[in-house]
Amino acid sequence: MTWLQREIPLPPLPRGIHSITQRVVETIPELSTIRVGLLHVFLQHTSASLTINENADPDVLVDLDRALDVLAPEDFGYQHTIEGRDDMPGHVKSSLLGCSLTIPIRDGRLCLGTWQGICLCEHRRRSSGRRLVVTMQGES
Repeated sequence: MTWLQREIPLPPLPRGIHSITQRVVETIPELSTIRVGLLHVFLQHTSASLTINENADPDVLVDLDRALDVLAPEDFGYQHTIEGRDDMPGHVKSSLLGCSLTIPIRDGRLCLGTWQGICLCEHRRRSSGRRLVVTMQGES
């Protein structure tokens, strides 16, 4: 059984939903040696989130971001406002989507569907970058 853990720093990204599949896969070249296993991706932040979603048509990610704005609008009347108008909606969106993903591995590849990709959802207008912790376990 092989175990591996790495931290992946992500640069500051604009508000929106961004495909990060390639960045994650490039960080763990050992993935190609795993016959069967799991990859766990954990985001160390509370105002951003992770999701698996469409990786082909970028309009899907734009529409998803717009829908999240309806669910957690900035003008809701939150009590927590000290970090800016976009902070508390970011926390709500992060709670709705979550901060971790677990993806099966088979024959050296992530078992994502044809149109699926790993996405970072940046809910703040300004971030100083984000950090992921990826943990892989599996059998060669």
